[in-house]
Amino acid sequence: MSAEHFDTLETREPGERDADLFARLPGHVAEAMAKAPGWARHLEGCDAASLVDRAALARLPVLRKPDLMAAQAQTPPFGGFATAPLSAMGRIFMSPGPIWEPQGGEVDPWSAARAFFAAGFRAGDIVHNALSYHLTPGGFILDHGARALGCAVFPAGVGNTEMQLEAISTLRPTGYAGTPDYLKILLDKAAELGRDTSSLRRGLVSGGALFPSLRAEYRERGIEVLQAYATADAGVIAYEAAADQGMIVNEDVIVEIVRPGSNVPVPEGEVGEVVVTNFNRAYPLIRFGTGDLSAVLPGRSPCGRTNMRLKGWMGRADQRTKIKGMFVDPKQISELLGRHPEITRARLIVERQAEQDVMRLAYEAEAHGDGLDQAISATLREVTKLSGRVERVSPGALPNDGKVIADERNYEA
Repeated sequence: MSAEHFDTLETREPGERDADLFARLPGHVAEAMAKAPGWARHLEGCDAASLVDRAALARLPVLRKPDLMAAQAQTPPFGGFATAPLSAMGRIFMSPGPIWEPQGGEVDPWSAARAFFAAGFRAGDIVHNALSYHLTPGGFILDHGARALGCAVFPAGVGNTEMQLEAISTLRPTGYAGTPDYLKILLDKAAELGRDTSSLRRGLVSGGALFPSLRAEYRERGIEVLQAYATADAGVIAYEAAADQGMIVNEDVIVEIVRPGSNVPVPEGEVGEVVVTNFNRAYPLIRFGTGDLSAVLPGRSPCGRTNMRLKGWMGRADQRTKIKGMFVDPKQISELLGRHPEITRARLIVERQAEQDVMRLAYEAEAHGDGLDQAISATLREVTKLSGRVERVSPGALPNDGKVIADERNYEA
């Protein structure tokens, strides 16, 4: 551990990092398939030994949360995707859905220590952790990470604001961990009651958006706040080391950005769904679709860390939409694109006209052969069972926001 970086892994050349990850991946996937029947079913026919690079990994199917929830409902609690028995888990959590998540036995099972270090926390700090410890793993994700770094943690959880302020004035914690907005609630209440919160100098927030205006307000109040992007399933996926410089992908995690509803990675800079592969031996996740949208930032972070950078959370990828009483799913649009490789980008737009649902597929293509519109229209009708208008737009006309289906009906009128 240096003054600037958690360890030397963070400053490796990207090629060295990928070589290390993909040297370990075949054995990891083989073990998951051997020990977890859910993975054996999901990856049936997969040759684990072939998973030596990102192109090979991209050939595997993405496991999305609805599929995992369905498997858990059929084979509770973990759907056959955990490699260890229930009795061997340190803790078991239930997130909304419900969806069940196990905790393995590692010191920092969700890999949060790096995020704390990048946010300025150091061994000996006292952390006021106001993320919920109830039912879901959120509070424990940050708790374990802070303690792995050598910090002491006050497990505040949520609510009981005045009691939390009493703890802050007594324990004098160096930093705050929790959701972005609850810190403001604490600070505003402290100002109202005349409580001293001046010991707080830094924060690591997750579980919500840190808006620029809120970050600026915290800075004016003497607290530098950075973000971690984490999920209950995968733990800390990426984290900030400086404000407005992107989120650095965590070590021991492979992140891909794929077209929503598909298994296909998108080009660098294009918005898509965050897909994660981790190396958690108790609860491996292999091409797990988080349902979150983001994009890869070009170049390296000025902090010296060399891993991939994400723009941060940019919305949700689940765009399943009911049209004329029938659901249309991004997977269907992905199937259409697979049948028409001439299309470089497309969006199904849903509107209301004369009190009826209508849809049109806007698409970009470099070349436009005779009959392409008619062929696309026929495919659209075949895959969705609905008719819709097809229109070609100029390259770059469609927004780069990860949307495959855009519902533009006015629900207020």
